[in-house]
Parts: sequence; C-alpha cells; structure tokens
Amino acid sequence: MALELNELDVYNLSASLSDDLWSIVNNWDKFSKDTVGKQLVRSVDSISANISEGYGRYAHKENIVFCYYARGSLIETRNWLDRALQRKLIDRKSHDDFIERIKILAKKLNAYISAIKKQISKIK
Repeated sequence: MALELNELDVYNLSASLSDDLWSIVNNWDKFSKDTVGKQLVRSVDSISANISEGYGRYAHKENIVFCYYARGSLIETRNWLDRALQRKLIDRKSHDDFIERIKILAKKLNAYISAIKKQISKIK
C-alpha cells in the first residue's frame, strides 16, 4: 500500500521548515518582509508544494521532475537564508540551524528521488 503524502518524511520536514521560517519572517519589519522575506517564504514554501504536486501526479517521471524543482527551491532557500544572515535579519545560530535542516532535507529528497527511480526501473 502506498504512503499518504503526510506520511512522507521528506514532505513533513519541508513543511515544518516552511512553517518555522514563516514564524521568523512574520516578525520582520515591513521593508525586510517585502524584500528578503517574501523571497525566502516563497522559495521554502515551494519545496513542499512541489513535492506535493509531484506526488499527486501518480506518474513516476513527472514526480521526479517536481522533486527536481523542489531541490532547486531548497538551494534557493539557502541563498535567502544567507542573505538574511548577511543583512542581520537572523542570527548566526538560527541560520546554522536552518542550514543543517536544509542539509538533512536535501539528503532525504535525493533518497526519495532515488527510490522513485528504482520504482521506474522495476516497471521496465
């Protein structure tokens, strides 16, 4: 029996990361929210959104494409976290904690992509 979306670690980790970053950005001043904040929230939200969309396609190859989009958004999120640190919107400890979560999520996402590819090879 296939897992439900909310049973996938990669999805839950990405959603949690997104919610936690939202909580921080939501407390920034208007200018910071409107510039770095919007970009950061959009990129981090895109990770779980693309995992969801790919999962919902029920076609392995399409799922992989959306996982690649999610991986791109993960890298973009790291960029915006670096900008937030440089602009003193987050402290070093928060930045490093988020970066560590991104590294874990990247490994899980790559493992998820590999698992989908293995399913494709079994079908052939």
